[in-house]
This record gives sequence, C-alpha cells and structure tokens, in this order.
Amino acid sequence: MSIFSLGDLAQSYMLQRRGLELKNEMSRLNAELTSGQISDVKSVLAGNFSYLSDIENDLKTLTGFKVATSEAAQFADASQIALERVHDTASALGTKVLTGASIAVGPVLDQIIFDAEGDLDAILSALNTSQGGRSLFSGTATDMAAMVDTSTLLTNLRSATAGATSPGNLITMADAWFDDPAGFAATSYLGSNDSLSAFRLSSTETVGVSITANDAVLRNLLRSVAVTAIVSDAAYAFDDAEKRVALKAIGDDLFQSQAELTALRANVGSAQARIDTITVRNAAEETSLRFAKGALLNADPYETATKLEDVQFKLQSLYTVTARMSDLSLVNFIR
Repeated sequence: MSIFSLGDLAQSYMLQRRGLELKNEMSRLNAELTSGQISDVKSVLAGNFSYLSDIENDLKTLTGFKVATSEAAQFADASQIALERVHDTASALGTKVLTGASIAVGPVLDQIIFDAEGDLDAILSALNTSQGGRSLFSGTATDMAAMVDTSTLLTNLRSATAGATSPGNLITMADAWFDDPAGFAATSYLGSNDSLSAFRLSSTETVGVSITANDAVLRNLLRSVAVTAIVSDAAYAFDDAEKRVALKAIGDDLFQSQAELTALRANVGSAQARIDTITVRNAAEETSLRFAKGALLNADPYETATKLEDVQFKLQSLYTVTARMSDLSLVNFIR
C-alpha cells in the first residue's frame, strides 16, 4: 500500500497560500459589508454590462437635467418676482392717477405726476433684474441690462414728443415712438429681440421662460408711466384741466395694462408649474434607476455577515492547525 504525504516545505507553502486566500476573502467581505455593494461585479452580471451601463448613462443624463431644472426654476421664480414688483408699482400708480384725474388740482396734481418718475425708476429697476449673471428681460442678450436708466428714457421720450399741443396729441406721439422700431426699441431698450431658448428639462420636454422688456405688454405699461412723468413739463404748457384729461386716458391704459400683465404673469406661473412637475418626475425616475442599480450591485448584509463569520472561523482554524504543526518535534512524535 502506497502512502503519499507532503513535505514540510510544501505543507508550509500550502498553509500560507490558504491563509492568503482566506485573508483576501475576508477583506472583500469586509469591504462589501461596509460599502453595501458587491466587489465582483463581473461575476454577478455574468459579463453582461449593457444593462448596468444603460442605467449609469441615464443617471448621468438626469444629473444634467437636475442642473437644468434648478436653473430654470430660479430663472422663472426671479422673473415672477420682478413682474410682481412691476405689477404692484403700476397698480398703485394707476389708482393715484385715476384719483388725480377726478379731483386733484394744483400742487396735489403735480405731486402725483412727480411721483410717476419714481415709479418709472422702480419699474425699470425690476426689468433690469438679473439672476445668476443673466439679465431676465433682455432676450438672448443676457449679458447686458434690458433698459436704459430713467433719465435717458424720459429724455428720449421728450425729444420724440416735442411740439405736442394737447394731451391727446402727446399720447398719440408717445404711442408712435414706443411702437416705432427706430424709437423706443432702438434708443431705450438695450436687449435683443430674439427670445431666449427654452430650457431642456428632460429628453422630451422643454420649458420656455422668455419675456423681454420690449414685449408689447411691458412696452405699453412703460409708455403710460413715462407719459405720466412728463405731462406736467413746462414745454407742453398744459393747464390743470388738460393734465386731468391726460391722466384719465393714462389711468384707463394702466388699468388695461394691469390686466395684460396679470396674463403675462400667469404664463410665467404656468411655466413654473411645469418646471416643478418635470423636476418631481425626474427625481422619481432617478430614484427608480438607483433602486434598479442597487438591485444589481447591492450586497445582502445578512448573507455577507454570515460569509464573513465563516471565513473568520476558517482562518482561525487554519492558524490553530499551523501553530500545532509548528510545535511538532521528533521527541513528541516518538513518545
């Protein structure tokens, strides 16, 4: 009968190799238990990485859309706030103007007209608002303010209406200048007439938030406020009765402008709602993809802990055997 055995050196190498295997296995299991993800992705996916690759690509795309939805939300919110300031200022002025057209005389009437210049300054300030370094109402010219300052606008309007002989004539001349591409748009509006591109918020959806200070609604509003600010100029020589006639017409225009501005703000509100809806949808899709990725790569903590305990027991047993074998001697063997 033949008996095969390992020599001392071979047996030592075998024990070292087995110990190294168990240590590596324990390190792998510790890493999986700590991170919650499997280490050997290749074996789990059986070499088929296409599904995992698709998930990771979709997650990267959604990360880009997350930035886009955040920018769009901030842009729309800032636009809504600016338009609210314009609306509130115009509303208060409209009330004063209609009141002045009915009962105001002398200094009280002139004070209402004087206050209009401050209101115009507040409106222009709102229209020159920027968010994230981009002007809100300049169209594609986001690197520059939308409007000139109040003094420049009124100077341009005074030049265009020089020689007006009646309140009706003044308003007609102002209308013509604000609507003339060579007038207001060329001398007082600093932005671009090209609309800002819509924000792409998903692979299939875009949302546009593009309003310029040269929009007809805002242009008409600016005309009414600016005419109010100059109607008492000495150059026109209007008496109180003529000023009240002008204010009555301007007040009616301001009332109409407020209704139009409300509709404009409603459009922005609709865009805000769509942005919120798409943001929530993208977040839900991202959660779903991360869950799917986790289902592929997440390590079961209970199974991993059980395997780790088994490896630790085997390694401890190996150390025990190695220690006992190291203690063997011929004297102990022949006893």
